Amino acid sequence: MTVTPDTSPDSLPPIEVRIQSADFDVAAEIEQLRRANPNIGAVVTFTGLCRDEGGRLAALELEHYPGMAEAEITRIARQACTRWPLDGLTAIHRHGRIEPGGNIVLVVAASRHRRAAFEAAEFLMDYLKTRAPFWKKEHLKDGSSGNWVDARDSDTRDADRWKA
Repeated sequence: MTVTPDTSPDSLPPIEVRIQSADFDVAAEIEQLRRANPNIGAVVTFTGLCRDEGGRLAALELEHYPGMAEAEITRIARQACTRWPLDGLTAIHRHGRIEPGGNIVLVVAASRHRRAAFEAAEFLMDYLKTRAPFWKKEHLKDGSSGNWVDARDSDTRDADRWKA
């Protein structure tokens, strides 16, 4: 597991980025943010799961570039914290072999108000889906390897709406 807490000297809220092979506990991640700041009024989470692709997928294998992935996700998380009034932001992305139904990614955005938390979580997730340095390979139930998975055009359009 790689943990990259953002320790910048500016006034950004706490940011935690983790790339790990182990599963995560959504409730524990929410509680960690809630405990850190009693002024939080909204917590929005997004959990991405591995689909079985109509019963044909045995697993999805996720690879990343260690160091680069954490730095890039931290950079975009900092950007989210400058765009919205957040009180904390957590991004966890798993790597390795993940079977259908397994957790892949978690984004937790905390703010005093819901709109900021919703928009920041969506912004970060759109980035993770289209531009984060991860590679996904399908492993099929018939024992063969499937395709490397690319971002869909609709995912790219979703991410493009955040451009300044």
